[in-house]
Amino acid sequence: MTEAQPDQAARHDPVYDTLHATPEFTELRRRYRSFVLPASLAFLAWYLLYVVLSNWAGGFMATTVVGNINVALVFGLLQFVTTFGLAFVYARYSGSKLDPLATQLEKDYEKGRARG
Repeated sequence: MTEAQPDQAARHDPVYDTLHATPEFTELRRRYRSFVLPASLAFLAWYLLYVVLSNWAGGFMATTVVGNINVALVFGLLQFVTTFGLAFVYARYSGSKLDPLATQLEKDYEKGRARG
């Protein structure tokens, strides 16, 4: 006999199954998705705009802004700013909206495991 994989064990854990059916768990998933899906789509659209403009609007992207700095370089650097900004905003959102609910669910899970 082999040991069950951790993800398989979680699927057959009655305490987890009980918590999975709670409104709190559903709310945690809703909050997570309500941030991650729009943020991911917006970031992907922003990135694709950069790629599309680089490929099909070379003249615009080559426009000089200041000295040797052109629009393409500014857009490229803004990709980094956007990435770090999004990570910062997600960390704050997670800390205020997701973590408290997840912590409570974890405590409920541990209580259920201790009883079972």
